[in-house]
Order: sequence, then C-alpha cells, then structure tokens
Amino acid sequence: MQAMSHTWTPEQLDFQKSVLAFARNELDSASPEARGFSRELWKKCAAFGIQGLPVPDEFGGSGADAMTTMLAMEALGRGCRDNGLLFSLHAHMWAVLTPILRFGTAEQKAKWLPGLVDGTLVGAHGMTEPDSGSDSFSLRAKATKRGDEYVLSGSKTFVTNAPVADVFIVFATTDRAKGMWGVTGFILPKDTPGLTVSRPIHKMGLKTSPMGEVVMTECVVPAAARLGREGQGSAIFNHSMGWERSCILASAVGGMERQLDASLEYAKTRKQFGKSIGSFQLVATKLVDMKMRLDTSRLLLYRTAWSHAQGTITPLEAAMAKLYISESAVASGLDAIQVHGGWGYTEEYGLERDLRDAIGGRLYSGTSEIQRLIIARGLGLTTEN
Repeated sequence: MQAMSHTWTPEQLDFQKSVLAFARNELDSASPEARGFSRELWKKCAAFGIQGLPVPDEFGGSGADAMTTMLAMEALGRGCRDNGLLFSLHAHMWAVLTPILRFGTAEQKAKWLPGLVDGTLVGAHGMTEPDSGSDSFSLRAKATKRGDEYVLSGSKTFVTNAPVADVFIVFATTDRAKGMWGVTGFILPKDTPGLTVSRPIHKMGLKTSPMGEVVMTECVVPAAARLGREGQGSAIFNHSMGWERSCILASAVGGMERQLDASLEYAKTRKQFGKSIGSFQLVATKLVDMKMRLDTSRLLLYRTAWSHAQGTITPLEAAMAKLYISESAVASGLDAIQVHGGWGYTEEYGLERDLRDAIGGRLYSGTSEIQRLIIARGLGLTTEN
C-alpha cells in the first residue's frame, strides 16, 4: 500500500458544503416510516449532479475525481436520513454506471450513460442467484450464443432497484465448465421480452431502496447487448465490487457524524441526578468510541478513494474499508440508541431506523466474513476464495 498524500482544495471543501446544504434542504424530509422509492428525490439528486459525479462531461457528468466524489457522498449521508435513497444511488453509480463507463462500447456509453446521469433512468445490477451468494461465480443463469444473438435464461435475487429499474446489468455463463472464465455481462432494458421482475423483497432496513428478483425466460438479445468480451464478466464484476466496497459506505460515514452530533447534543442537555448525562463516564465513553470509529472510518474511506484516484486500489484496501466502516456503523448505531435511552428506541428520533439500515452493510457487497477472507488472502494467510 502507498502512503496517502492529499490536501483538500478550497473548491472541494466548498463543494462538500453545498452538497450538505442540498441534502438537508431537499432530501431530508422522509419520515421514519417511509417505505417507497422516490423518483422525485432521485431526479433532484440528478439535477444537482450526484449521479454524474464519476462520469465525464461528454455524457452529461462532471468528471469529478474519486476524492471529490467521496466527499460528496459522505456529505449526503450527514445531511440526509433517507439511507435507502442513498443506498440506491450508490448501487446505481458503482454497479451500473462505472462498469458501463469502463467496459462499455462507444455505442453503449452514448446510449445509456446520459439517461443514467440525468435521472431519467434507474439502473440495477444482477449477479446473486438463489443458489449462489458469496460464491458469486457459481452461476446457473445461461447465455447461449445463437448467431448474432444470445439467449439468456435464469434468475437473480437480492437485486437492488429491480422493481423501479429501467436498465439491468446481468451476468450469465456461456459455459459452466469454464467457471469464472465463462461468466459474461449483458445490458438489458426493462422491456426486453422474457425479462420480468417478480416479487419485491421486503427488508428489515433500507426500506426506501426497493429490492426484487429478476427472471430471464428465453430472453433473446443482440450481441451488441453484451458488456465487454465474452468471458470477461468476472473482471467486470470484480471491477464493480472494487468500487462498491470502497465507496458504498461513504454515506454511512456521514451518517455516523450525524449520529455523533445528535448524541453529543442530547448528552449535554439531558439532565439526570442534577447533571448532564454526558458528565457520567459510562456515557462519555460511548461518545468517545463513536468519535474514534468516525475518524478511523473516514481515514479508511479517504485512503481507498485516493487509491482509486491513483489507480492503485487493491482488494485488500477495499475489503478493509468495507469491513471496518460497516461494523463501525452498527456499533455506533447501538451506542447512539443507548445514549438516548428510551427515546433512542422510538421512531421519533430516527436512530432505530439508522441501526436497521446499518446492519445491511455487513451483508451487501460481500459479507463481513467474506471481507475478512479477502483481507487474510491479501496478507498471504490463505489462497481460498
């Protein structure tokens, strides 16, 4: 790993402030009971420029570097309590936009990126299947070449944004005997014949981020729908995971700061036994731990963003960021509730919702256990997947 060397420019810090103000003024209105996906808020984010942050201006984006993008996504998490909306944005940006940007043909980029940037389109990414979770390359979905076309059959589950998506990136194998070397990616519009989104999947958290199952029944698609080369799907998926594991929890870091701010204010103003509860050591210790987790999480986030900007990101760095931030978000969520006592357990303060949302971070984009295996492999301790 290289040592990070970076100083924020005044322009970057001003931009972060503008994102924070946007999030507080335009996005932070969802109630704790909110469940549905908001196209209105999605389009507001696009109009502000969120979806286009990592995309060059030729396709309608701003071409922001990874560091600036992470500052923005962190600010969104601090200013907006709708973690589901932010999760959908991250899934759209890292698992749909970036692979098309990196592996798409000129025609595919021109066709899909402008709409994915301007809020017209919502993207979804389908890799996980009912029989393959962490073993992501053991796919049953098949892609059979037939002249200048492919016939796709199979199903995907736990697909974020599926019920509202306009375009899907899906993976299927052209030859199961080849294992990961047979996996191939495809870009499918929602009106592809034979493509259906079945039942929605209801979750304990992130309720404003819809999830569903995608079924492909003899979907006939042109070869032009293939993303990258045949058999390049594993590289495309790993590229997406590199971005996702590094960046998807940027908003969680902002959320941890929001929780700390609220907990500090509560601890200083709430009186018990004639004193503010923050003066009691057991309460103060929880706030100290929250601060420590926040700052170390932020450093890991910035280091991975810097490595992306340098083109030196490694699976080890991405896994460390994903593991530490996701575990810290859950721990700090519990501490925030404890500091607030009975009020923390109510919906009114939104802290129970933050905790439910945070638990998902230990599962999506590879479980905490998988991240530990990746880190162990990076340390030369194991060669297992």
